[in-house]
Amino acid sequence: MFNKQVYTDRRARLHKSMDKGIVLILGNNEAPMNYPDNTYHYRQDSTFLYFFGIDHAGFAGVLDLDANKDIIFSNDVSMGDIIWMGPQPAVKDQAAEVGVTETKPFDSLFAYIKDAVTKGRKIHFTPPYRAENMMLIEELTGIRAKDAKAAASVELIYAIVALRNIKDKYEIAHLDEIMAIGYEMHTTAMRMAIDGAHEQQITGAVEAVALRNGGHVSFPIILSKRGETLHNHNHNNVLKTNDLLLVDCGFESPMRYATDNTRVSPVDGTFTTKQQEIYEIVLAANNNVNAQTKAGILYRDMHFVAAKTLAQGLKDLGIMKGNVDEAVAAGAHALFQPHGLGHMMGLDVHDMEDYGEDYVGYGKDMKRSTQFGLSGLRLARKLEVGNVFTNEPGCYFIPALIDKWKAEGINKDFINFDKLDSYRDFGGIRLEDDLIITEEGCRIMGDKRIPITIDEIANTVGK
Repeated sequence: MFNKQVYTDRRARLHKSMDKGIVLILGNNEAPMNYPDNTYHYRQDSTFLYFFGIDHAGFAGVLDLDANKDIIFSNDVSMGDIIWMGPQPAVKDQAAEVGVTETKPFDSLFAYIKDAVTKGRKIHFTPPYRAENMMLIEELTGIRAKDAKAAASVELIYAIVALRNIKDKYEIAHLDEIMAIGYEMHTTAMRMAIDGAHEQQITGAVEAVALRNGGHVSFPIILSKRGETLHNHNHNNVLKTNDLLLVDCGFESPMRYATDNTRVSPVDGTFTTKQQEIYEIVLAANNNVNAQTKAGILYRDMHFVAAKTLAQGLKDLGIMKGNVDEAVAAGAHALFQPHGLGHMMGLDVHDMEDYGEDYVGYGKDMKRSTQFGLSGLRLARKLEVGNVFTNEPGCYFIPALIDKWKAEGINKDFINFDKLDSYRDFGGIRLEDDLIITEEGCRIMGDKRIPITIDEIANTVGK
């Protein structure tokens, strides 16, 4: 938890940026796996964490915009809770740690919101993503659970996005610090990428790094030699020499901030000629974006920088053809990179994705493209100092997609399908760094970059 002034200031800025009504911020409760007392790993709601900082179940927060006050609703633990969990801090003491002086029992939230609704006051809330909170909103406001997402306050969403998209000095320092854990997770996988290793063993070792540092993985680990499947959670393969191991993973700190990186390693440390050629194209795309990214530019333009680097590299190998600018405009490169360049990150590995990607990554004045590939761009907006986001170009050879495009003649003027046939079993490469916009431009977060050059990887894999 940050110092209480951080949370007090965040709430004050939200008060200042909105007009009237009540901001209702629901925390999360425990979620049962297969019976009530056997729960999933607990994860507090990120919006509640951002404004109230308390990482326990059974809490709700209210910012009363008209009365200019903040209230926390929760119950002190029972003797039964103490028997199973030990002594727990009182609600008023937890509230005091984040600068809130008024607390009430959780059940009093119902009367508080009902009174506001009766008086015609606006109840602002962000889109709920858990069924339990959808049903709670129905009980509190009368808005049907199935309509709760659509009834979320757009005014509140934009106000919070404006705050959370700009990381303060405390968040930046914390993110820089935990990047070292992400570094260790990835180098652990690289050292284990040897002939005969089982993907599941490597996955377990990577997750162990997160656990022994007091946190968890920030999302289910993507680790596979079949990297052409973008989110491959199958860890059943045994590695063989000349395989490529793609690892996309991150650390979620005890404060719930996330890292997110991807690296690809040749098993036993040496790329084949074909693998190195593709790898260097993706690395060039990543580095070109790093070099050109700064405040004031559209990240959509950086997506095109990566796309043109990819298309030019593939054209040099004879896989693509024709004019590179025209090929990218037509979306021909999306056969090889069917996703966007990156996304915001922070308290969520895809920051604020529960609000809706377009609110976070596009804003009020931009519209998402419907073109294949470009439609998957999560972050397109103009960048500002304090933005933290990913840069993750890739190149994938997806047999089913290749077959579809070839059969339908999609972008046949820009793709040499005959040459492409020899890459059907290649797999995929993605190289992902976490960036922050600074006054000087941008930088990779953390003290040191995870090994990424050919020589760095050779000196890490199997060592």
